[in-house]
Amino acid sequence: MFLTLVRRDLALIARSPALWMPVLFFILVAALFPFAVGPDARLLARIAPGIIWVAALLAALLPVETLIAPDLEDGTLDQLAARDIPMELVAAARILAHWLGFALPLLAALPIAAVLTGMDAATGWRLALALLLGTPALAALAVVAAALTAGLRGGGALAGLIILPLALPILIFGVGAAAPGALKLLAAASLVTLALAPFAAAAAMRQE
Repeated sequence: MFLTLVRRDLALIARSPALWMPVLFFILVAALFPFAVGPDARLLARIAPGIIWVAALLAALLPVETLIAPDLEDGTLDQLAARDIPMELVAAARILAHWLGFALPLLAALPIAAVLTGMDAATGWRLALALLLGTPALAALAVVAAALTAGLRGGGALAGLIILPLALPILIFGVGAAAPGALKLLAAASLVTLALAPFAAAAAMRQE
């Protein structure tokens, strides 16, 4: 059942006209930020991980209004509940599908962003590993925020206000991936978020 839900969610993402928006937004941020910082290559390379992580967070938030709200509006959530499918399972499948839909394209586009921001190869590899560890937590937080704001007018903006404070530990450990032990802390924070998010999202969906 879990795999069926994941396949369904991936099919919906693939049919979405906004499929490429997160990765295009990610590359656009990486391309425009050097113009704002100026020609100081050392400064740009030093702050590049922070730029990439903020862009990844915002890319995770872009489709937040389409993660839960459409299923609430067309009665899909009610049908799943009527079939005694746990909402926790639905939420976990949605988290995995969202991660596959936005994080893997971002990782594929990371070399482009690294070139645009002047990162060296060693920093780029560490950042790729950090994103691989941390983006599942961003996907989980996005689904929780989507569940909490489904059906509300202006839910996307409210979801951003919910997720940004919760994502701070992920951003801090991710940006500092070069520091000793930072990747372990990032992995731990991501695992805790992934463990709790399906239950939080399911509780919110039951209240809709």
